[in-house]
Amino acid sequence: MHTRLERLEMLLALSKDLGAPHRDLAILGEGNTSARLGAETFLVKASGSSLGTLSEQDVVECRFAPLLAMLDREEMGEQEIEDELFNSRVDPKAKKPSVEALFHAYLLSLPDVHFAGHTHSASVNQILCSPRAAEFAERRMYPDEVVCCGSVSLFVPYADPGLKLSQAIRRAVEASSARPRVILLENHGLITFGATPNAVRGAMLMADKAARIFMGAAAMGGPKFLPSDQVDHIANRLDEQYRRRALKL
Repeated sequence: MHTRLERLEMLLALSKDLGAPHRDLAILGEGNTSARLGAETFLVKASGSSLGTLSEQDVVECRFAPLLAMLDREEMGEQEIEDELFNSRVDPKAKKPSVEALFHAYLLSLPDVHFAGHTHSASVNQILCSPRAAEFAERRMYPDEVVCCGSVSLFVPYADPGLKLSQAIRRAVEASSARPRVILLENHGLITFGATPNAVRGAMLMADKAARIFMGAAAMGGPKFLPSDQVDHIANRLDEQYRRRALKL
């Protein structure tokens, strides 16, 4: 088990990598990241801060319990949501957590999930803002996409960011037959999560690469997708499982 400081340092490194300008995954205050500290609390990016320049002061420690309780509420006003976000802070002097701390709390409460990342990748959003978004989520084009992103991504139709979106994500994950590695949010962005920062980073960067390949192939009459039996074969190959463990995916 990592110490709080180690988790914080891992989160800051992941955030700065995802927010690096050359990645084109997030600009200004876009996107957020999180890390579970234990059964009761987690770290999450503060609202309005930048992933690329994230500092310790831009990270908030929040309690799981009040945020997870919000997901069971049918209706909440904007001020109520704001108040509960502030109340979830361990340090009442800390900055306000991102409103998307709600879905981070849910994802980090899943077994073996310790880190999560959310970005607004320009490449991925070109597809998520198109009629072919669900197709991109459900099909695979090349082996490393399967290795890093899983056999399919979970597609969530557009929902208002905050409580409604977090509830939609929970419903979609619970209805899924297998734990996804990538969640694609229509007209919004993507989420990746897992046991390590590398799991988040690897799935995020590979999804971004896959989006660029998808668009290039579409311009040439494609894409040509892998048959489903080949996707299953790659996902279960012993050498690919070994490589996934070696890369801490």
